[in-house]
Amino acid sequence: MSNTTEKIYTRSHEPIFWGLFGAGGMLTAFLTPVMILITGILIPLGLIDSKNLSYEKVHHFATSWYGAAIVLVLVALPLWHTLHRIYHGLHDIGIKRGRDLQQVFCYGFAFAVSVFVFTLLLQMF
Repeated sequence: MSNTTEKIYTRSHEPIFWGLFGAGGMLTAFLTPVMILITGILIPLGLIDSKNLSYEKVHHFATSWYGAAIVLVLVALPLWHTLHRIYHGLHDIGIKRGRDLQQVFCYGFAFAVSVFVFTLLLQMF
């Protein structure tokens, strides 16, 4: 007679959101100091020519296919990170009522803004 305890796993959507959370956090952690360094220190000190970040050059970059993909990733992933943090932060501070509504609001907002940015970038072509 076998007395093994078999663990039953249930499917969950959480790994998808934790993956987006991790990617957005990593992106934010790596790029935010670089952006602060470039726009807050190097350009004001004159070490980088400010014409390199002119509207025309940034627009030209954002309207290329690779630039649009980079802009989408730079906007969407930190947004997913932020809203996942807010969702779990609400649970951490004791707001447990309406978890489904909180989930729909947080992840729905992140999805809606991601689709909105994707649509705007498609219209720039």
